[in-house]
Parts: sequence; structure tokens; C-alpha cells
Amino acid sequence: MNRSDLVNLLDRYHSRHPEETATLDRLRGLLANFDRCFHRDCFPGHITSSAWIVSRESGAVLLTHHRKLGRWLQLGGHADGEVDVLASALREAEEESGLRDFRSLPENGSPEILDLDVHDIPAHGADPTHQHHDIRFLLEVSDQQPILHQESESKEVRWFPKRDVANLFYEESLLRMARKASDWLSRAPVGPR
Repeated sequence: MNRSDLVNLLDRYHSRHPEETATLDRLRGLLANFDRCFHRDCFPGHITSSAWIVSRESGAVLLTHHRKLGRWLQLGGHADGEVDVLASALREAEEESGLRDFRSLPENGSPEILDLDVHDIPAHGADPTHQHHDIRFLLEVSDQQPILHQESESKEVRWFPKRDVANLFYEESLLRMARKASDWLSRAPVGPR
């Protein structure tokens, strides 16, 4: 995936979610105006990628208890210069969980963005206050493998029954992503049928 492919993905996302024009415009502006927008040293913000991960067998959702933030989140992180944001999301999912053989959904041969979010990150060390422009994908993986989480990044990585997920979040951004995943999966379910 290159920048042009990402712009096409954003255009397709916009056709499904025209109500998110403001968020899309911010992300497109970052892409157009900052050559290093995929690097964590790009300020006033940079692109990150993450994944809503569901079990192929049960439909459960994999979440990480973020060490610094002290709350449950989807897996993901900095693109670290990777323009292929789906590859970045897959890499982060593998690194943070130890799981392998993720697949992006839908499986129509072309990745699709599940959700977009722009959120503020407070100043820390030499980094000023900035924004993460998070591009989120829907992935599935087998839950029949052991989880090997990175203790430096998370306190725990765990599967949750999908019915329990909404009780873990209080931010609209995360609830919105959960709703979009649920809507998407209701059309093409995974897990027991």
C-alpha cells in the first residue's frame, strides 16, 4: 500500500461514512502537508494504526490493558515510517499479542478501513502535545493459540465475549469502533453461527 492506495481507502471510507468529513479532512491535510506523517517525530501529529480483533472461532474480542493509560484498548501503535497502514496494524497486533495468522476483514481481496479517529496526546518528555490520526482495521485470528503479550506495553492482553466489550469503554471513539465492528460482522459473521 502506498499513499495513493491510502487515499483511495479514505475515499471509500468517506462514501460509507459521509458524516465523518471533518475527521477525514484532518487526516487528508496531514497526508498532503507532511511528508513524514507516518513517523512518530512528525508534529503536530502523525498517523497510527490499530485493529479491532475478533476470534475466528468464538467472535470474542481481543483487547490490551495499556500500561501507560491504565485502560482496555484495541491493539495498535505508531506506523514507524510504514506507509502501508494495514501492514502496520498487523505488525502491531502480532507484536503486542504474540498471535499469528491474522486476516483482515472483509475478505474481498481489498482492505477496508473500519474506523478513523483523531485524538490528542499530552506532552511527554521531549514530545510536545500532538495528535494521533488513527486508522483502524477489522482483523480476525484464531483464539486457539497462546497469548504472549509485551509486558513493557501492556498489563494484559485478553479475549472478551463481545457482549461484555461495551462495558469496558467510556469513550465515544471506542464505543463507535465497537458498533462499527458489530455492524460489519452482522453482515459477515465470524465465530459460531
